[in-house]
Amino acid sequence: MQEQWHLSDQPGPVEADVIVATIERRVSQGTMTTWLESSRGRTISLVSNGSRAMVVLLEHSDGDPGEHAIDPAGAGSSGGFVLENGQVDDYPDQDTVPMEEALRILAHLVAEGVPPSDASWQVDR
Repeated sequence: MQEQWHLSDQPGPVEADVIVATIERRVSQGTMTTWLESSRGRTISLVSNGSRAMVVLLEHSDGDPGEHAIDPAGAGSSGGFVLENGQVDDYPDQDTVPMEEALRILAHLVAEGVPPSDASWQVDR
């Protein structure tokens, strides 16, 4: 069976062709953190400040440091990343990507289970 993804706060699978619109709607409504869970036990976290996002893929085990999208040309840091608990974080721009790139990566992860081959990606394990 192919891996299926669903939003952690909604039932039913989400398809790659609608995930971008779903995330854009959530961010426009002020939901800056989205978690997706897979049928194989993996999770994706997307935390945004509206213009940039941190995209993290976690494997099955608790405490997995995971892997994440990076921007090798990123300089400085950006703030306004709102976590589910209301905490607002700053992240180095190298550890986040522009929102458009984050959505492209997320759609590919949902469709293929891996980041696009041309995406900058860091394994933190």
